[in-house]
Amino acid sequence: MAIVNATDQNFATETGEGVVLADFWAPWCGPCKMIAPVLTELDEEMGDKVKIVKLDVDENQETAGKFGVMSIPTLMVFKNGEKVDQVVGFQPKEALVELLNKHL
Repeated sequence: MAIVNATDQNFATETGEGVVLADFWAPWCGPCKMIAPVLTELDEEMGDKVKIVKLDVDENQETAGKFGVMSIPTLMVFKNGEKVDQVVGFQPKEALVELLNKHL
């Protein structure tokens, strides 16, 4: 499955089914750049079990505000449209795998 770039308009649809890891990020954010290759690896390794969605908080302030994103990167786990978990800041791949496996 490919990583999806979400917007305010399609975020609810993109996170509405199955287990979804949503990355709230911005292009100028250093830790966001560091986590990008980790998310690519996760996408390749977890395949159809987890969908990964990225939301640029500068371009999609409505959704970021709705979920109270104050620091980036903020990573939220959604299960069938419901937010079930969240971590803030750079996370090693092992920590994200553990986080996601709790909800599979």
